[in-house]
Amino acid sequence: MSAEKVRASHLLVKHEGSRRPASWKDPEGKVIRRTSRNDAVAKLKAFRADVLSGRAQMADLAAVHSDCNSAKRGGDLGWFSRGQMQEAFEKATFELKVGELSEVVETDSGAHIILRTG
Repeated sequence: MSAEKVRASHLLVKHEGSRRPASWKDPEGKVIRRTSRNDAVAKLKAFRADVLSGRAQMADLAAVHSDCNSAKRGGDLGWFSRGQMQEAFEKATFELKVGELSEVVETDSGAHIILRTG
């Protein structure tokens, strides 16, 4: 398959520095505004360790913990091309191999872990 399109799932944890401090599970942003960047990154590192160890599935964690609407699809963002996502997110996703899980990636939206699925 061409590297011009990728498919990925992610888990987003928003924090006080996120460009939109609200989400489907925190519509008023009360929790998000009290979450520091360091706390968001620490949460994601713990989730990443759980996925890598086999203690948890990415889709299950995203469905419960992600601040993105994609949580309803287990974090699935579908297929996308270059230029459709924020630069840091896109760069990280295109560098992953299918089935590989990223380190924590930070964007204007917050902090993410990304699983390349296609």
